Amino acid sequence: MERRKFLKSAGLGLAASAVAAPAIAQTTTMPEIKWRCASSFPKSLDTIFGAAEVISKRVEAATGGKFQIRVFAGGEIVPGLQVLDAVKDGTVECGHTANYYYFGKDPTFAFDCAVPFGMTARMMNAWMYVGGGLEVLREFFAQHNIIQFPAGNTGVQMGGWFRKEIKSVKDMQGLKMRIGGFAGQVMSKLGLVPQQIAGGDIYPSLEKGTIDAAEWVGPYDDEKLGFYKVAKYYYYPGWWEGGPQLSLNVNINEWKKLPPAYQAILESACAEANVYMMAKYDAQNPDALKRLVGNGVQLRAFPKDVLDACFKAAEEVYAETAASNANFKKVFDHWKAFRDMEYSWFRIAEHTYDNYMSYALDPKRKKK
Repeated sequence: MERRKFLKSAGLGLAASAVAAPAIAQTTTMPEIKWRCASSFPKSLDTIFGAAEVISKRVEAATGGKFQIRVFAGGEIVPGLQVLDAVKDGTVECGHTANYYYFGKDPTFAFDCAVPFGMTARMMNAWMYVGGGLEVLREFFAQHNIIQFPAGNTGVQMGGWFRKEIKSVKDMQGLKMRIGGFAGQVMSKLGLVPQQIAGGDIYPSLEKGTIDAAEWVGPYDDEKLGFYKVAKYYYYPGWWEGGPQLSLNVNINEWKKLPPAYQAILESACAEANVYMMAKYDAQNPDALKRLVGNGVQLRAFPKDVLDACFKAAEEVYAETAASNANFKKVFDHWKAFRDMEYSWFRIAEHTYDNYMSYALDPKRKKK
């Protein structure tokens, strides 16, 4: 018995040595590299900004401090909406951002984040990691000297804050709303007037009545920005952001300079951040929503005729854009085929289960 115990202990020791020795030898011969990461987000939004910090900390820990990435909030190096250009031009080595911000440069960028009536976070991961989405998008991003990695997701967002109720499509006409990208184009077809306003300017614009409505993310972040104090009605769902992905954009030249081990570590750190952000939002949004309702917020679902009209308008925008943009058409055709397939599966098991559990646990039903 003692002999078996000794052999087992010795075996464990040898195994540990076999793993540890190469790792130690490796860190002593690998270069010290310091990168700067420009985030599009303020530090106050700890979940969305925090994903970049997750990447930074994991990379540093996994390389014994040899590879360090310092994260800068939006505006510290470049404005939040200029992160892509900063990475492309080599001003910084990498940037954490929502690539649909660069819709104006080419609408194809939006597929790396979210487009109206798109995929949920899980579907997006399926497309990116297994369904070929990452490959088809990287062909496009390479044209801009960038390789990108999924590095966060907020999940389905809320439909935004409105100063008055939306009861029909007619109520959208003439409404000034902080919203951009594809969603802005879609809303324009319904008579809404989209406004491009930075996050920090949304609250005063709502308060002064410069705009009538605004969208941001969801309960946790929206509560931090105080929108409930200046707009009473909180609509859902945010059909333009069913599973918006955040990405780490990396300058291709800097990426190629990294040792293969560092490349693998960075890619893994981004995958961890992708899981972390979604998990944190899922954990924090329920309590935040309860607090908002406790502060008098009126929850409202978009009427079905409004959603139907928006869906029809979105399909028109897609067709128009694909007809004039070859990059967009290539990605759109790939994306649409995968999206449609995913929903054909999700409606069988996921949606029926979710719908039943929502019914079974509905507090209003239990009170009856």
